[in-house]
Amino acid sequence: MTNANSNNKIRYAVVGLGWFAQEAALPAFAHSENSQLVALVSDDETKLAELSQKYGIDHTYSYEEYEDCLASDEIDAVYIALPNHLHCEYAVRAANQAIHVLCEKPMAVTEEECEEMIKAANDNGVKLMIAYRLHLDPANLAAVEIVRSQQIGEARVFNSVFTQQVEGGNIRLRDITGGGTIYDIGIYCINAARYLFQDEPTQVFAVAASKGEQRFSEVEEMTSVILRFPNERLASFTCSFGAGKVSNYQIVGTKGDLLVESAYSWQGEIKHYLTIDGETQERTFADHDQLAAEFTYFSDCILQDKQPEPNGIEGLIDVRIIEALYQSITTGQPIQIPTLEREARPTSQQAIEHPPLEDKPDLINAASPGGNS
Repeated sequence: MTNANSNNKIRYAVVGLGWFAQEAALPAFAHSENSQLVALVSDDETKLAELSQKYGIDHTYSYEEYEDCLASDEIDAVYIALPNHLHCEYAVRAANQAIHVLCEKPMAVTEEECEEMIKAANDNGVKLMIAYRLHLDPANLAAVEIVRSQQIGEARVFNSVFTQQVEGGNIRLRDITGGGTIYDIGIYCINAARYLFQDEPTQVFAVAASKGEQRFSEVEEMTSVILRFPNERLASFTCSFGAGKVSNYQIVGTKGDLLVESAYSWQGEIKHYLTIDGETQERTFADHDQLAAEFTYFSDCILQDKQPEPNGIEGLIDVRIIEALYQSITTGQPIQIPTLEREARPTSQQAIEHPPLEDKPDLINAASPGGNS
C-alpha cells in the first residue's frame, strides 16, 4: 500500500498548532524533500486563517472536523502536536482511518493508552512513530557511538540536568492535560540514559520539590530521579520548571567521560567535551533542522515500508517508567519495573542533517513555555 501522491511525497496534516508546531514543525516541511504539509487541524480560526495563508495550505479543519480530514484522501499521515492527554484519541482515530501517525512525546499519559495506540496501528497496518527527534540527531548519535565503542571504558554513570522557567498558565503546568516535569522534559533524560546505556532500567526512585508558588499548584516544580540499570549502572537527573535554562548530560565510564551541552535542544549548536585519561577534546555540532529530519525519516519509513526505530514500544517504555516515577514520589519507595526488550536502538546510521531554520516565525495565539510569544 503506497500512500504517497504522484510526487512520491507523504502528505501530512499537522494536528494542534501550539508554540512548538508553529515554531519548529510547520517551517520544517520546506526542508524535507519527501514530505508535504497539506492540512492543518485546530479550533483556533485565527491560527487556521493566518497559517494556511502563510504556508499555502488549502485544507483546514476544526477538531470536530478531524474525521473529515482523515477521510478526505488529501493526507497520508498526521503529525500530532496536541496536549499529552489527547495523543491517544487522535492517534487511534487516525490509525482507524488507515492514516500513518507521527506523535509527539510523551506518547500518551498512561501505559494503557500507549498499548491502545500500538494495537490500532498494528490492526490497521499503519506506521506509528514517536517523535524522538534526538534519535536522528548527529550529536546524540555520536554520543551513542562513543559509549558503544568503549572510548570512555565501561559506561557506569549517567547524570543530567534539564531545567527551564515555565510561565504560569502554560499547559505544561496543568495536571489534567498530562503536564509535569517528568512527562515534559524528564522524558528526554530517561530516553538519553536508555539509548546511551543501550538498556532498560529495572528499578526507579524519585522525589519532587516545590516552593509553593501558585504556578506549581497542580504539578511539581522539580523532580530528581535515580534509575538503576542492569550490570549495576546508575542514571540520575533533575528536571525543573522553575530554574534557569540548562540542558546537559554527562556519561562517565571507567576511563573517562563525555559531557554534552545543550544536549536536548531542538535548535542551535550542541557541544561534546570528551575526556579520556585527563585529556579533553571539544567538538561542536552545527545547528540543523531536527524536525525536517524527523519528517524525512518517517516519510521514508512509509515509502520504503520500514518499521520506524522510535516506534510505539519505545514510547510505551518511557511512559511506563514515568508512571513508576510518579508512583515512587507518592509512596516514597523505589519501584521495580518489568523490562521490555527493544529490537532496535538508535545508531549513527540514522543521522539526518538538514539546513537550520533561518527565520523565527511570528507566533499566532501561542507562546513558548518561557512566555515569549
